[in-house]
Formats: sequence, C-alpha cells, structure tokens
Amino acid sequence: MPALTEYSNVYNTALLVLQAKGFRTWYDEGQQAYCCERGGWDFISPSPCGLLGLVAIFEWTAPEEFRAYWWRQDGPQVYGNLTREAPKYRSVSGGRPNDP
Repeated sequence: MPALTEYSNVYNTALLVLQAKGFRTWYDEGQQAYCCERGGWDFISPSPCGLLGLVAIFEWTAPEEFRAYWWRQDGPQVYGNLTREAPKYRSVSGGRPNDP
C-alpha cells in the first residue's frame, strides 16, 4: 500500500489544506465539481485532491497575471510516455516489501 492515495477519506484533508492556504472552497452542484478561489484565481475539479493539484500547479508556476496557457511547462512529453515498471524503492508504508 502506498503512503497516500487519492480516495474519499483524503478529500476533507485536501479541502482543509486549500482553506489554510487562503482559498474559498465550495461544491458546484450544477457542474458536479469542487471549486476554489483566491485573489480572483479560480479552479474547478471533479475531486478535492484534483483541486489541490491544480492549486499546486498555480503555486509552482506563480503567474503574475492571467494569460492563455499560463500553466504550461516546457519540457518533454511525459504524459502518455511513462515507464510501466516501477523503480526500486522502499516505501515508508512498508507497501513494497520486495524492494531493497
């Protein structure tokens, strides 16, 4: 078992983290999605963990103003090209007992 995985028992923690970061959070029933906003920067996702991930991209990128594709990062195309074999490591949860 990994140290953490996206599951409904993590959702409240994700929302609390967003609120602690100063985001206002709500659920949009019409879009069936979780939303947050701070300083006019607003985000929407089908899950609270996804919402927290979008905010992580926002914080990593740190845009000073809105522009098209402000979130894009230059680099190789990783999505869709990840290796199918996990690297060798020892999980802190003990969930990968066969690795050194």
